[in-house]
Amino acid sequence: MISKQHIINRFISYVTIDTESDPESNTTPSSEKQWDLANKLAKELKDIGLEEVTIDENAYIMATLPSNIEEDVPTIGFISHFDTSPDFTGANVKPQIIENYDGKDIILNAAENIVLSPDYFEDLKLYKGQTLITTDGTTLLGADDKAGITEIVSAMEYLVQHPEIKHGKIRVGFTPDEEIGRGAHKFDVSKFGADWAYTMDGSEIGELEYENFNAAGAVVTIKGKIVHPGYAKGRMINSMYIAQEFINSLPRLETPEHTSGREGFFHLHTIKGDVEETQLHYIIRDHDKEHFEARKEVMKKLASEINAQRQQEVIEVTIKDQYYNMREKVEPVMHIVDIAEEAMKALNIKPIIKPIRGGTDGSQLSFMGLPCPNIFAGGHNFHGRYEYVPVESMISAAKVIIKIAQLIPTKKF
Repeated sequence: MISKQHIINRFISYVTIDTESDPESNTTPSSEKQWDLANKLAKELKDIGLEEVTIDENAYIMATLPSNIEEDVPTIGFISHFDTSPDFTGANVKPQIIENYDGKDIILNAAENIVLSPDYFEDLKLYKGQTLITTDGTTLLGADDKAGITEIVSAMEYLVQHPEIKHGKIRVGFTPDEEIGRGAHKFDVSKFGADWAYTMDGSEIGELEYENFNAAGAVVTIKGKIVHPGYAKGRMINSMYIAQEFINSLPRLETPEHTSGREGFFHLHTIKGDVEETQLHYIIRDHDKEHFEARKEVMKKLASEINAQRQQEVIEVTIKDQYYNMREKVEPVMHIVDIAEEAMKALNIKPIIKPIRGGTDGSQLSFMGLPCPNIFAGGHNFHGRYEYVPVESMISAAKVIIKIAQLIPTKKF
């Protein structure tokens, strides 16, 4: 089937290229360095034999594997993103390969005493005896979502090399800036031309998702007044204290570290401030649309109450929606989920159908007219130093792509 070493080599060639996206930038891609991998991928798609390979002025990549059957069947797509999260550095990634994992602690970095332990990360226990790729403890790995890219490219290469496997037309798409919520913003759905697609952007082997958070970003700006501290009584307004009041007034247990499943949250991820001005950057998440809207109102109402108490406008909340729950767009075409589930079962992979506690390009693409469930890519502990991916999971994901391609001609639409 697909060579284990081939998968490893391809994945490492991707993750050692720094593609961290930049939320402060207004360009697309948001960081110039994303072009390094984008150009490499465009060339590689041509080299493996795909057709209609394009890369546009915003680094969106598309390619085609032509149909090798006579009958007319739906065109499907597979999509992944090549940027990595700005939450943790993606520069100078030094992957470590752990052969035949023994189920014990993995020393990522002895000098800094950084340990990847199954006592804390219990999912590790699922992969005893397998080959893991980890970080060296000083960077993220980039399996989110370079594992997905590895799987798509490897599956397409295999299908090119094995024309005896019958399939319809397949489109491939790679995007920048997914990690900062802009991965689908300039994706040309019409040009892509697929009836539906799958993002390869999930985690644990078997994950199959068509429900995600509704998402918004909130910026809370608090204005203070600086006065010499020796003469400040009755005059100084310390914006940081007001910020503290705002933070403590939100529900204490509705944060990421206290929620799971379909429970939503408020997540404070950045604070910048001094006496004169403090900014709080939040993300708001909820699977339920009504609860999502209510969360936004809670923040606005809290700001109004603080302003009323102080009898002046000291706090302002600006909220911008980012993406919505794709479930309402996928449920009317549930056969696309059923096909992915059937493919997994045919490969003896147990489907894990659950809501995404996050978002993918697929959530936005679904609202742009391209229904797009999400399939596992295999990585764990995204966005940090403890990220890892089992090689066997990447091989399994590539096999799922191939099996979906095989199943399409067998269906009636």
